[in-house]
Amino acid sequence: MAVQRYRDGGGARAVRALAVTGAIAVTAGCFGGGGAGGTGDGSGQRSVAAERPLDLLGRAADVLVAAGGAETRTSMETTAGGTRVTIRGQGAYDFRRQLGRIKVVLPEGAAGADGHRPITELLTPGALYMKNRGAGVPDGKWVRIDTTALKDGNLVTGGVTDPMAAAELLRGAADVTYVGKSELAGVTVHHYRGVADLGRAARAASPQSRGALGAAAKGFSKDAVPFDAYLDEDGRLRKVRHRFTFSSEGPEVSVVSTLLLYGFGLPVTVALPDEDAIYTGRIRQG
Repeated sequence: MAVQRYRDGGGARAVRALAVTGAIAVTAGCFGGGGAGGTGDGSGQRSVAAERPLDLLGRAADVLVAAGGAETRTSMETTAGGTRVTIRGQGAYDFRRQLGRIKVVLPEGAAGADGHRPITELLTPGALYMKNRGAGVPDGKWVRIDTTALKDGNLVTGGVTDPMAAAELLRGAADVTYVGKSELAGVTVHHYRGVADLGRAARAASPQSRGALGAAAKGFSKDAVPFDAYLDEDGRLRKVRHRFTFSSEGPEVSVVSTLLLYGFGLPVTVALPDEDAIYTGRIRQG
């Protein structure tokens, strides 16, 4: 098999700590707070095998917007100082409105959180809502976090990389290798491996994603984010894995965030909480 590589010119900032949903701290302190299924998107575009990889990846987010909603599974594996923790999530996302609802399950024993209930996360442009967050937040209350104020733009803080942000990151692809064709959950996919540039992705992102990605580009010490992306024959992103690395005063922190997408065309309903359901009091830190 011939491996093709594509270049187009042209990680992550020292942080004191990485915390996920306020319930698990990997280093001291806090960072800032499938199946196959689906229908075509109606674009009638030619097979991805005939497309230039950098062009394909650059418009992957737009293809998802055309596809509408999708079901998703996520995993985020964090490694620091010999300790490895994996957080998993499942839900649905509307790429047209950039709204999603994901239930995040913490591993047993995370920061003493045996039996911690799953955390419900609502993903919206510029904001993350969390329910069952713990850390002193009353039962039934939501916490709202401004993702444009997070040093990572919520690429890792919530234990889930926002699906739209994950796709928008591919707009910053600068060095891509076509690995080949394979099968994922019964669907033929094309595998691309490369490195995304955060700054470039932020500049090319949609207006709704630009604020959070711009914060990440400023907050990380390195713009380079290695990735593996798998696109189906219609150019829809089926799977993407990003690798983030943080240099801190303690041990280096490595984060591998994986997103799976399936069930395209699914109607997705996300109701944001009323103001009186949002907790604005003090939150205990890690």
